[in-house]
Formats: sequence, structure tokens, C-alpha cells
Amino acid sequence: MTQAPLALTMGEPAGIGGEIAAGAWRALHATGPAFFLIDDAERLRGVPIRRIAAPEEAAAAFATALPVLHRPLPRPPVPGQPDPANAPAVIGAIEAAVAFAKAGRAAGIVTNPIQKAALYAAGFAHPGHTEFLAEIAGTGTPPVMLLACPELRVVPVTIHEPLKQAIARLTPDLIIETARLTAAGLRQDFGIASPRLAIAGLNPHAGEDGTLGTEDRDIVAPAVAALRAMGIDARGPVPPDTLFTAKARPGYDVALGLYHDQALIPIKTLDMAGGVNVTLGLSVVRTSPDHGTALDIAGRGLADPGSLIAALRLAAGIATHRSRHPVAGAPQGAEA
Repeated sequence: MTQAPLALTMGEPAGIGGEIAAGAWRALHATGPAFFLIDDAERLRGVPIRRIAAPEEAAAAFATALPVLHRPLPRPPVPGQPDPANAPAVIGAIEAAVAFAKAGRAAGIVTNPIQKAALYAAGFAHPGHTEFLAEIAGTGTPPVMLLACPELRVVPVTIHEPLKQAIARLTPDLIIETARLTAAGLRQDFGIASPRLAIAGLNPHAGEDGTLGTEDRDIVAPAVAALRAMGIDARGPVPPDTLFTAKARPGYDVALGLYHDQALIPIKTLDMAGGVNVTLGLSVVRTSPDHGTALDIAGRGLADPGSLIAALRLAAGIATHRSRHPVAGAPQGAEA
């Protein structure tokens, strides 16, 4: 029994998705994991291409050519210039990848970055990838965004919202729910039987017992106490200025930041090229490079495929773990 190939989506056609897909194939074609790209084969350059009619053909082709499930674009993409006319094809590639993964014909999905403004202009009604995937591949619980590199895993409790709004939205319940789902995801997808969670404080020095702000005392500390009462190994609030040091990182399996930059700045500083975005709580495996469409360098041969390579490898590893340790109610179609 061999694992099914991964489905890689096209992402924004005017961005670097095609370039890094080619770079990932060059790096992985001899060793795997095997993947196929859902994209317009006519626009791809730099590597041999093999058009396939079905995911099942990808493995046999992968060693000698990049397998592409051809989905023609309405308009030829111009590097750096997103065209809303191509938005339906971008969305269709995501939907197709999810359908293949749900059916067990793909081990999981890896999504190239999208340009949200172009999708919004075409009527896309979701804030981003994660929210759309929650609708078409959700499990009834809110998905959690985890970012991972070899040195660190982080989860932001609040994500894409103004800092003032994020702080106002923080409650013990929000922290508890995010932490609970994170712990469950680490068990299911990473094989960590008893995840250790470190939860950052909000204020300098985690509030200094309320003298530098009361949020840590009144919001974060009660959430940590409740998590420990549930049997989850959680600690905090941890002063955020020491949470991410080399000495501190071995003491936990994941750090929860209370707002976007608190979680993402450390991991992008440590490993911008190799960071991976993982969505926990979906019915399918999903990873993504930890960067955007890079419109400013698209088409210039400068794109680094490192994060996509890491995303493909991590997706394959998660899929393997899920297939060997299935969770009740989770899909088991990672093998074919």
C-alpha cells in the first residue's frame, strides 16, 4: 500500500505559485513526496510537464515530470498583475483538491498563496483560505492556524484583525477553545500524546500582577487554570519577551500568541524560508507555504520554493500519521 499523492493548488496565477511548484518538483522528484498540480499546464515553464487525467496517474509520472491536472485559465496571467477573471479557476482548484482528498484520491492538500483582493473583486465571500476551507472541509469546530518550522510551532489566538479589536475580543473562553483545539490537533496530526502548551502574556512581563495591565491576571490566568483542570498541560501567562528564546523553546510543543504578530514574528524571524502554515481541525490534511503571492518578484526567477517544499513534506507526514492512527470520524482515505 502506498500513500496517495498530494494535491497542490495553483494559487494566484500572477504570483509565484507556478515557479515554486516547479522548484518543489525539482527538489522532490527523486525522493517524494509525490504531488500533482491543479493548474493551467500552458503557463508552466522550467520543468518537464506531464498532463494527467486523474490523481491516480501522478505517482507514475512524478519521477520524470511534474504531473499537472490541466485547468485552463480564462485569461493568460501577467506576472505581478492579478486578474479577477481568473478567480473562478483559482477557487475551482481549491474545491477540486478538497474533493480529491475527501475521496482518498489525494493524501492531503497543499495550497499555493492566493491574492485575496482579486478574489474579492470576483465576489469571493470569505476572508481567506482558512475560512473557505472550513466551509467545504470543516468538522463542525473552528479551524486553528498553526505555523511550524523545525525550531518552533505557534498558534495565534486572534488572527487577521486590528490589534485594538483583537485585544477587545480576548476572553478566557476564546483562549480555552483555541488551546483545546490545538492540543487535539497536535495529538491527531503530529503524534504528540501529551502536548505541552505555553500561552503568552499580553502585557510586558505578563502584567506584573496587574501593575502593567490586568488582562493577564483576569483573562489569561483563568484560561490556563481551566485548561489544566481539563488535563491539558498548559502554562502561562508567560512573559512574551522570553517565551521564544532558544532556552525556552524546548520546554513546550506549541506557543499560543494572543494576537497575530506576537505569534508570527518569532517564527518568521527564525525560519522565513521554511515555515509552514497548517490548518488544524479540518476533515482533510492542509498545509501551505508561510508566505504570500510575492507579486513583486513573480516571473523573475527569484522565488524560493523552500517553504512549499517544507509544506509538502509536512503534509505527507501528517497524512501518514493520520492513516496509521485514525481518529473516530476523521477521513481515512490517505492510502490507495
